[in-house]
Amino acid sequence: MQASEIPRAVAAAVSIASSLGLTADDAIVLHDSNKLTLRLLPCDVLARVAPAAQQVAQFEVELAQRLAASGCPVAALDPRVEPRVHERDGFVVTLWTYYEPVSPGDVSPADYAGALARLHAGMRGLDVPTPHFTDRVGQARRLVADRDRTPALAGTDRELLGDTLGRLSRVIVERGGAEQVLHGEPHPGNVLSTENGLLFIDLETCCRGPVEFDLAHAPEEVGEHYPGVRQDVLRDCRILVLAMITAWRWDRDDQLPDGRRLGTEWLGRIRAALDRDGRDTHHG
Repeated sequence: MQASEIPRAVAAAVSIASSLGLTADDAIVLHDSNKLTLRLLPCDVLARVAPAAQQVAQFEVELAQRLAASGCPVAALDPRVEPRVHERDGFVVTLWTYYEPVSPGDVSPADYAGALARLHAGMRGLDVPTPHFTDRVGQARRLVADRDRTPALAGTDRELLGDTLGRLSRVIVERGGAEQVLHGEPHPGNVLSTENGLLFIDLETCCRGPVEFDLAHAPEEVGEHYPGVRQDVLRDCRILVLAMITAWRWDRDDQLPDGRRLGTEWLGRIRAALDRDGRDTHHG
């Protein structure tokens, strides 16, 4: 979120919490990306705030309720207030349970894989309208193709990213296999280690595709503990996901600290991965 908007976003969250009878005298910023994540005190609520124009909060609230009700390992909405999206001053705010983190560095790959498998099992039965994973890839391809939005991306790097995104998404679809509703981005930043075990957050990236697409966001060892993984599909998905997140780093509006350095480093990793698989990095 733009730094200039943060005070207004915080004020909107505090105002909404107070209007619902929660005591919110203080707000601690826990995470700031496209969305602002706040811990409101002393009521101890997790508030997620996004500009009203670029959010899918209603979808996320409904999905979280359904998954939590079926026992899936997802963060719950705050039970003290009505589970809905609140709007104020151009921001949408959702209020969630705050979980005290435990032993953040000690998540075992087996636990991670087990939690993700339980989430996938709960999502398998969902009949909700979600984009296909190739729609998400398409967003990255359009960004790479738009020189105005990615002015610093060199020609050969632009070609590499565009070719990799297009070719691998086709290859993964052509391999076939089961597809289902996915988290979309179950990377470690979207996993909470709590007293209740591992819980997934940030469901707004849900899409449909093979489970390997989700596993590609997790640490490599996790894929070794997930049942029934197709290793060839997972290998392709890993490179595809790396190409997607690399594309975001070259967006002139990207706000990730150190994003440009990461974008350069990840281009090198994509080339190395394609070379390792014996693929020509110059022709799609």
